[in-house]
Amino acid sequence: MGTAGFVLGLVGLLFSPIPFVGVIAWPLVIVGLILAAIGFSRARSGVATNKGLALAGVVLSALGLIVCILWTVAFSKAVVDAANTLPTAPISVPGASPGNEAGAPPQEPAKQAAGEHTVVYRVTGTGGAKAGNITYTTDGMTTSSQEANVKLPWEKTIKLPGGEALQMVSILAQGGGKGAIKVTIEVDGKLIKEASAEGYGVAQANDNIGALGN
Repeated sequence: MGTAGFVLGLVGLLFSPIPFVGVIAWPLVIVGLILAAIGFSRARSGVATNKGLALAGVVLSALGLIVCILWTVAFSKAVVDAANTLPTAPISVPGASPGNEAGAPPQEPAKQAAGEHTVVYRVTGTGGAKAGNITYTTDGMTTSSQEANVKLPWEKTIKLPGGEALQMVSILAQGGGKGAIKVTIEVDGKLIKEASAEGYGVAQANDNIGALGN
């Protein structure tokens, strides 16, 4: 798994900077990161011997994912900037002169304040399951936090600003080899993603809760 993660991370990193073509790098770096993380964890526990290769796979996949996210942010900003530069036709009011002498001064539309999102990550287990490690994003972009040897159930709540075009939420949990684990993501009290895994498997869920999300 560490070798497979290294290969996928390397290929994904090579494709990620290429405009348009780089979209195929998303699944490569994500799967590569998962496989490399599993391989690295098994190497640390003595099950595998390619610890260095697995660690390189984690690094390459993470770099490729960062490049993909940066391209998405840049493209989103370009789309928003292009939309803002489009001319808007003035609204004519019957009986009012071009200078609006017959009516009240034009009023600017009120700007709706962007709200704040409450994100809740949860990991639960059955059959006496524990989580070897849990990794989750904390800022809606690439910053993440990790906890190891976690007793279940586990929960973490974070706050993210609203009104962003790209606002990623992601959680990855690896099982401890016993029972089954389940990860869920709730945003503002609504369940948006969930995933399960058994044994040493990895349960991973992510989504874009920003304006360009689903």
